[in-house]
Amino acid sequence: MFPLRDHNPSERTPYVTYALLVANIGIFLAMWPMMGDERVLGQFYFDWGLVGYKVLHGDGLSGFVTSMFLHGGWLHLAGNMLFLWIFGDNMEDELGHVGFAIFYLVSGIGAAILQILPDPETMVPMIGASGAIAGVMGGYLLLFPRARVDVLFIFIVFFKIFPVPAWVMLALWFGLQVFNGAASLGAEGGVAYWAHAGGFIVGFLWVLPKWLREGGPDFWRRTRGHPDHPEMRWKLAQSPIPKVRRPK
Repeated sequence: MFPLRDHNPSERTPYVTYALLVANIGIFLAMWPMMGDERVLGQFYFDWGLVGYKVLHGDGLSGFVTSMFLHGGWLHLAGNMLFLWIFGDNMEDELGHVGFAIFYLVSGIGAAILQILPDPETMVPMIGASGAIAGVMGGYLLLFPRARVDVLFIFIVFFKIFPVPAWVMLALWFGLQVFNGAASLGAEGGVAYWAHAGGFIVGFLWVLPKWLREGGPDFWRRTRGHPDHPEMRWKLAQSPIPKVRRPK
């Protein structure tokens, strides 16, 4: 299941979300000349990614931030940027530009802490924006649980796009991160599932006070879990070819 877009338009320009997209893509393109040299690339990730062993010995603390802007390949980058594009604008709309920037960084740092806690001696660098973006998704789940998200479902050769409530997609995604994280305990390298789960939890908890100020369960009853503005209606463009009636 791949989310393609939501039906929740933002009411102001998401400048921070745009800046994050540009920064992540720009840094990846700047790294492109290294991609053919595994030794140089590995050293770059070790220097600028988050390495548990270095943090444990009081070094490499800057990696908590710099690691959020590094990616391991086109698919890694594209997947993260797609999720940021879908959910980031709405959270920035709710939290404000400065508030969203702080929220994003805190989610990413919280995600990194949870990832390195099970194995603080690891020498494997952690990279990627997915922990911070998971925080965005956690906050979105609390504020807009029933906002519609268009999901591409692929099963072997069958595929279909259909809208689902945000809570269904996000809850399934979070459950998979916890399951895969538990299954991968002790493994060296791979996907940082605990960073995903940790970022999601941090984002959810960070937005919780705002949700409570809005009335908590009363906020959900008032909005029915939908955005408090009209949702966007996605329609296919009408064909310019005129319809011809079949003769009777």
